[in-house]
Amino acid sequence: MSTSITKSATGHAADNTHAVRRKRDALHGWGFMAPFLAFFLLFLIWPLIHGVIMSFTGKSLTGANSAFLGFANYLEALGDADMWHSMGNTLYFTVISTVPLVIVALAMAALANMGLPAQWLWRLSFFAPFLLASTVVSMFFTWMFNPQLGLINDVLGKVGIPPVDWLNNPDVAMWSIVIATLWWTVGFNFLLYVAAMANIPVQHYEAAALDGAGGWRQFFSITLPQLTPTTVMIVILQVLASLKIFDQVYQMTGGGPGGATRTVVQYIFESGFTGYRLGYSSAISYIFFALIVVVSVAQFFVTRTKPTRKRSA
Repeated sequence: MSTSITKSATGHAADNTHAVRRKRDALHGWGFMAPFLAFFLLFLIWPLIHGVIMSFTGKSLTGANSAFLGFANYLEALGDADMWHSMGNTLYFTVISTVPLVIVALAMAALANMGLPAQWLWRLSFFAPFLLASTVVSMFFTWMFNPQLGLINDVLGKVGIPPVDWLNNPDVAMWSIVIATLWWTVGFNFLLYVAAMANIPVQHYEAAALDGAGGWRQFFSITLPQLTPTTVMIVILQVLASLKIFDQVYQMTGGGPGGATRTVVQYIFESGFTGYRLGYSSAISYIFFALIVVVSVAQFFVTRTKPTRKRSA
């Protein structure tokens, strides 16, 4: 009897010790998380909540007219032709930039994995532009696209092509920004493809070579199918990044000519900090946020893979 009582007491003591240890570990964990949570709440959650509240008011950068307006800002934004034009420019840029940023990155990764001499130099050269600041890239391409002194028009003139006013022609200004963005950011997608290609088992290529498959056949039958998850991820990341474009447009064209390259983020910036209408710019921001959510959900349903069912023997 005394032995069972002793075991029971020992068990209760062990449980109490374990519970105390778990509480102590939990307190230590919350202590380590507290600085991050504080910054997360202060610089992300609170601005989101404050922005929603502000979008229902007439708050101005001057501090005047902060009265509650209800959905007036949202209704005005939905009927704003300039906002929809900027939204269309953003979607247009997203479409025409995503395709080359995926295809060129894949081609560069395939080239870097062909076993050419000095592969480290190829990889460094392809990835290095991604490390540059947007201001450097914008200034570089602004000079490259200069209609009188730019290198691109100089090269075109040597082959008999008349000069193009790249950044002041509404028909080609957006394509000029796409070219600059492609040169600048393709290195990130290239790096993802290189990492994915390194994880493809070499045995697959060896078996295909024994069966007589050439390089192109191996690429289309082995490499591309193995890279499908990476391609899906790159497309999703690229679409989301392109929808938020602002830096290079603002620095290269300022949204011109005639608003041909003005994106919705720039329109939000101009409405809030040039037009002083913070409440209205907040409403446009959340309309744009809703669009991003819709695009993200659509991409999720389009790109998700269905689980394969096992056949019964």
